[in-house]
Amino acid sequence: MSTFFRALLIMLCCTAGLAMAEEKNILVTSGADRAIPVAVVPFGWQGGSLLPEDMAEIVGNDLRNSGFFEPIPRQNMISLPTSAAEIIYRDWQALGAQYVMVGSIQPNAGRLQVQFALFNVATQQQVMAGSVGGAGDQLRDMAHHIADLAFEKLTGIKGAFSTKMLYVTAERFGVENTRYTLQRSDYDGARAVTLLQSREPILSPRYAPDGRRIAYVSFEQKRPRIFIQHIDTGRREQITNFEGLNGAPAWSPDGTRLAFVLSKDGNPEIYVMDVASRQLRRVTNHMAIDTEPFWGKDGQTLYFTSDRAGRPQIYKMNINSGATDRVTFVGNYNANPKLSADEKTLVMVHRQDGFTVFRVAAQDLQTGRVRILSATGLDESPTVAPNGTMLTYATRQQGRGMLMLVSTNGRFKTPLPTAQGEVREPSWSPYLD
Repeated sequence: MSTFFRALLIMLCCTAGLAMAEEKNILVTSGADRAIPVAVVPFGWQGGSLLPEDMAEIVGNDLRNSGFFEPIPRQNMISLPTSAAEIIYRDWQALGAQYVMVGSIQPNAGRLQVQFALFNVATQQQVMAGSVGGAGDQLRDMAHHIADLAFEKLTGIKGAFSTKMLYVTAERFGVENTRYTLQRSDYDGARAVTLLQSREPILSPRYAPDGRRIAYVSFEQKRPRIFIQHIDTGRREQITNFEGLNGAPAWSPDGTRLAFVLSKDGNPEIYVMDVASRQLRRVTNHMAIDTEPFWGKDGQTLYFTSDRAGRPQIYKMNINSGATDRVTFVGNYNANPKLSADEKTLVMVHRQDGFTVFRVAAQDLQTGRVRILSATGLDESPTVAPNGTMLTYATRQQGRGMLMLVSTNGRFKTPLPTAQGEVREPSWSPYLD
């Protein structure tokens, strides 16, 4: 949840009591069991000078970040053969590896050609092999692609390592001079590029389903307005200019509509706009604060945050019938809903009863069980990978805003490398062609 909207909700919440939690709701505060050990052997290189990226390390980190796999430390592999023809399975078994990946990189007409293979140590069989080519500056792209293929082969889940991340940085230069930057990077924070700079705040960047457009809130006119920007060309369109709040844009699954929050009629409500025609439709009508919409994949359901039960909780609504149901019951604060790709898991900002800290949590929508995924005190703005296996959220460490990546099964967590300044408002891309 953005700091802006959290402050709004806390300020305007009424003091009515919370609804009682259903018996099926359970709070889980620990992670899952052990990940699968995998050895990603350093790829052989047939060229002369050193390569700028270590492909095997990138592949290993990708698999580790998913929470499904645990790479064997590289120092444990120093004395073992590294080519497919030389694999001795008993050696890898002694290290505890269940899978071994090997690869080689060769120069090819000014480009690079990468051969790779994956083996099952227990069955002593090759389970995958392939080849990928690219330019010298595409080593990370090729490594992410190989990790995607291996992950899908071993889990049956499409890999999301080739996706991208949006986030906002705020860097201060003096007391009253702050530069806000909208950045786009690899999912793991590498290779960041600037899409927009402003002296005024940028909030809530969101990818369109086509991955080619983004929507965000800009204060460049000294008040919040929603813009759409085309990533490839940089072309921008201002799509709202209403009095009061204009915030929390969310793309429909087909990319033709945006849901967002307006207070032009006096109270924060959720509206839906047809992007092509600019036709606007109000979909909530309640005395409470309704904010932070997120679409279900049917294009008819909106999940959103509302304080209509007395404190912020998450609801879902059919925008055609108006039927609305409360979704969250564990904790005294649940906000900023995001769904996994299979719509079985709801990710949110959560506060437990009796606590003052905000953490990221995941709720199983079938059982109601809630799992705590973060461990710091001011965690916000969760965004979920398109395959649902990882999420990134904004937090604070050593007084600085930063991004944290965590696997949704709770097995792995790591900070993401980002630019200087305060980092906030992450948004995960869809799958990109």
